[in-house]
Amino acid sequence: MVTPPAASPERPAPPTGRGALPFPLEEAVIPLLVVVALAVGGVMHLTPALDAWAPTVWMTALVLLGAPVVWGTLRGMLRGDFAADVVAMLAIVVAVALRQPFAGLVIVLMQTGGELLDAYAEGRASDAVRELEAAAPRVAHRLRSADASDGVDDIAADQVAIGDRLLVRPGEMVPCDGEVVDGSSSLDTSRITGEPLPERVGPGAHVRSGVVNTSSPLVVRATALAKESLYARIVELVRSAQGEKSPIQRLADRWAVWFTPVTLAACAIAWFVSGDADRVLAVLVVATPCPLILATPVAVIGGINRAARRQIIVRNGAALELLARVDTGVFDKTGTLTHGRPAVTRVQSLEGGDDDALLRHAAALEMGSGHLLARSVMDEANARALDLPPAAGIVEHAGRGVTGTVGGRRVAVGNRALVGTEFPAAAARLDAHAPGADGGLRAYVAYETAGGVACGVITFGDRMRADLSPFFTRLRALGLSRTVLLSGDHAENVRPVAESLGITEARGDLLPDEKVHAVKALEAEGRRVLMVGDGTNDAPALSAATVGIALAAHGGGISAEAAGIVLLADDVTRVADAVAIGQRAVHIARQSIAWGLGLSGAAMVVAAFGYIPPTAGALIQEAIDVAVILNALRAASGPRAGSASPA
Repeated sequence: MVTPPAASPERPAPPTGRGALPFPLEEAVIPLLVVVALAVGGVMHLTPALDAWAPTVWMTALVLLGAPVVWGTLRGMLRGDFAADVVAMLAIVVAVALRQPFAGLVIVLMQTGGELLDAYAEGRASDAVRELEAAAPRVAHRLRSADASDGVDDIAADQVAIGDRLLVRPGEMVPCDGEVVDGSSSLDTSRITGEPLPERVGPGAHVRSGVVNTSSPLVVRATALAKESLYARIVELVRSAQGEKSPIQRLADRWAVWFTPVTLAACAIAWFVSGDADRVLAVLVVATPCPLILATPVAVIGGINRAARRQIIVRNGAALELLARVDTGVFDKTGTLTHGRPAVTRVQSLEGGDDDALLRHAAALEMGSGHLLARSVMDEANARALDLPPAAGIVEHAGRGVTGTVGGRRVAVGNRALVGTEFPAAAARLDAHAPGADGGLRAYVAYETAGGVACGVITFGDRMRADLSPFFTRLRALGLSRTVLLSGDHAENVRPVAESLGITEARGDLLPDEKVHAVKALEAEGRRVLMVGDGTNDAPALSAATVGIALAAHGGGISAEAAGIVLLADDVTRVADAVAIGQRAVHIARQSIAWGLGLSGAAMVVAAFGYIPPTAGALIQEAIDVAVILNALRAASGPRAGSASPA
């Protein structure tokens, strides 16, 4: 078979599970202790002999457990962070000053409980740089002499000097950019370009670090240091993309920008009118923005769990919030909009021969091979329900193809040189064959017949995924008004895919850094970019985008680490499900916040007139919080698959 690629090195699996994120135990300590203190004090308060001790227990707990909350908020204020927890901090301080420990403890519970939920929703951060560095080539085999007669030294990849001659064995990764000086082989370039079809190289060909040699030994002359080669540049691109992304302003903090000053103004008016410190505390207690603290994480957790049931793994709450804001979709081609695996696109027997007979002989010879293209031939034979005769005397010709006998007759499958050598009578006919306009990788086939030699060509290519047109229609309904196709494949292969899907912006022949520049250019225009990809070459762009989604049904590896969202199903149309789930979660969070703050605002006015004492205010705030939580929990129940509405 032409250029049979070996399997790529095993890649780390993507995150799995049912959407449960690591539970932040350190964040749970204070809320649990607050619950214990409230319960112990409550029992004492109901026990006549111990009633006098209840305030002491509550006050001690308030001071000890409220101090970390107050200190954390003060540290944030020193950094210029005046978020939703400022009002809660003031309520705790005033509760201590006025010796109202019960109300203060309720505020501590709501504040720390909200932080616990937020930490749970945030999940674990991806470590794409670590994954990339772990997968980088570590060892190079340097020839001691130009003809390898003096042997080989194994050295660290970062010790390779420009001009060194390196031996790259089958199954090994090319350690640095270089030029082939001896040997002929096939390269798996999917980690770098995303393309599934192997690349044939020989003397004079330029090779890049990170690609995998699949069939025959190569001698490569280093033209760049490992730290300056393509793979190292991909690592640095991911690192810089993650470092340059500005932290998003979370939903709660955007609402807190106006609610916190309003609350402080209400406190000032209550004090100026009445001079009653209890009224100020009551206003702070009922105005403590627990809806801000609770609504978003509860809705986000619900959305994350809903997504997990669709095999969509959301790494953190920020990624889900960002999904609700995207307006531009950027897509990789191979493995994303196409299946990313070579398939037989045409079987052509020359001079009017039998196409099925040609495929039957080739598949019979390839039946025992594990090569990627051999499996594609077998898949096509199975799809045509062909009965395969037994093969014998099979000989693998490294990097060239395979020969043997099928039904007692000689067969050769491979590149033009191998088949022409084995069947000289077929050589001229194969030379006269004009490749189809669709291009693609070709395997030549020749076999003996009763009347001579039959020959033909099997062409391989990638296939489009089904249901893409309705998918892009749904994306537009969800607000993604602009779609862009960016690919490492040749531009002539990219354009037809874009045109068939109605994508007007498409670029091919892109290296990873060029994809990053394209994403950053869109964001510089004010666009909020959703990037969808599946390969190592997509990892930098996934990190640079507003939010990245990786397809990881077949391993994912580094792209899954670089993305904020991972699809475990091999179904790109679930990207629309992810967007709809994110929009619904944020819509419900906003709704919960608006109603919660509205009720808190009304209670704040009543408290300012002295009709709600601090303890009653804490209980009223609890009732508002329960209502907010119940509404936010609706995010776990929708939307329906295929829905375009966030409501």
